[in-house]
Amino acid sequence: MTYRTLELTVDDGLARLTLNQPDAGNPFNEAACHEFGIAANEIAGRSDIRAILLGARGRFFSVGGDVTMFADDLDGLPDLIRRCTASLHMGMAKLMRQDAPIVACVHATAMGGALALISNCDLVYCAQSAKLGAAYAHIAFTCDLGATLGLSARMGIARTRRFLIAGEMLGAAEAERLGLVDFVVDDALVQREAEAAARRLSNGPTRSIGEVRRLMLGLQGRGFETQLEDEAQALIRAVGTNDAREGVQAFLEKRTASFSGA
Repeated sequence: MTYRTLELTVDDGLARLTLNQPDAGNPFNEAACHEFGIAANEIAGRSDIRAILLGARGRFFSVGGDVTMFADDLDGLPDLIRRCTASLHMGMAKLMRQDAPIVACVHATAMGGALALISNCDLVYCAQSAKLGAAYAHIAFTCDLGATLGLSARMGIARTRRFLIAGEMLGAAEAERLGLVDFVVDDALVQREAEAAARRLSNGPTRSIGEVRRLMLGLQGRGFETQLEDEAQALIRAVGTNDAREGVQAFLEKRTASFSGA
């Protein structure tokens, strides 16, 4: 299939899933959410994929959710989020159930939903200059894409709660110290290092790696799909609030939002 917002190629057992809207900052807009689900389904249907390398093109890894898209129809935002999470979460769940290990190459700043995606990868290689931020609170949104599970599995529940509620931005070194990323690499070398790791894993016991990942998903006592659905429903409720409307408008107007709690 030909994709507009991402690229999927498979070479000798290694699938490269690359966010590919570089001029726009690789946002999670409706097309990207839809195509992510399709790409994950394509990966799930192939028997020749033994590892996945997640990457992106352009100045950002991803700016996160497309705030401009959110602003286009604030009254219809809950329905938009319902459509987006249906595809996005289905895709995430499928990837997490695969045997193929997932390696992320974070070559530049990653925000919002991109962090959820990264946090659920098996290994994360991060460029020294990259920053990682949880921007949900700044526009009165909640998180999605398994962020509550992925981030808390990496950083712990209390630290994740602070990270999400405070809308923090972390440098690569701090992200490594907290466990959000596994390896911080010189910017010029991060792609090479991440690909080498993905190649090593693709030649490893991928069936057992998949079993380990699925066992780890059960450690927090709830199914991954259940948590994804809970996140989707919470986000749908959040985006229907006046605060979310104000957050989106303030972001686009480059001013500090004035939240009312309604």
